[in-house]
Amino acid sequence: MNKELLLKAGTATVSDALDMLNINNGLGSAINPLRFGMQCVGPAFTIQVEAVQPGESGKAADYIDDVAAGEVIVIANRGVTESTVWGDILSRLAVRKGIAGTVIDGACRDADGIATSGHPVFARAAYMKSGKGRTMLKAINVPVKIGETTVAPGDIVCADSSGVVVIPQDKLAQVEKLVSEIITMETEVEALVEQGMALKEAREKLNYNRYGLKIPS
Repeated sequence: MNKELLLKAGTATVSDALDMLNINNGLGSAINPLRFGMQCVGPAFTIQVEAVQPGESGKAADYIDDVAAGEVIVIANRGVTESTVWGDILSRLAVRKGIAGTVIDGACRDADGIATSGHPVFARAAYMKSGKGRTMLKAINVPVKIGETTVAPGDIVCADSSGVVVIPQDKLAQVEKLVSEIITMETEVEALVEQGMALKEAREKLNYNRYGLKIPS
C-alpha cells in the first residue's frame, strides 16, 4: 500500500479510480469526520456489534488490544445512533498504539475529548449514551456490511472530510495506478488553464472524462 499516495489523493480521487473499475465502495454520506480536517488511510480491522441479548451483560469490548499500528478500526453497528461504541479513552489509547483511525456505522461520544486526542474518528453522529448494557461484541475481523458496501479485514480504508471509501485488497494495485494517472492529468489540466487555455478545452485535450464511471453496456 502506498499510503502517502492515497493520503495525497484524498477520497475523491480514490472514488474516481474505483468508478473506472465499476466498484461503488463508498460507505454513505451519513458517515463523516467528527471534526473537519481529519484524515486516515490503512487496512481495515473490522468489528461487528449487535444489540444486547436477553441474559447478556453487554460489557465493553477490549478488542483494541489486538489492533496493529497503522490499521483503521471499522465498527459495524447497524447505523445505531442512540447509543455509542467509541469514546475518548479508546481514542487516546489508539493514538498511543499508532492506530490510524476509526470508522463507525453508528455513534461515538466524548466528542471534545476525541478531538483533543487527535485520533481521526468518522461516525454517523456524536451522542452521550454509553453502549454498555446496550451493545455487545459479536465478531472480530470478519466481513461487515455498511450500507451497500462489504468491508473485509485488510481492505484499505480511505477517509477524509469528503467521507469514507474502501479499496478491496485485490484491486489495490489497479486503484493506485489509476490514482497516479488522475493526479497527473488534473495537474496538467490546471497548468493549461493557468497558461490561458479554457477549462473545457484543457479537459478535452487531456481526455478528462475518461476517469469517470463506466456505464455497463
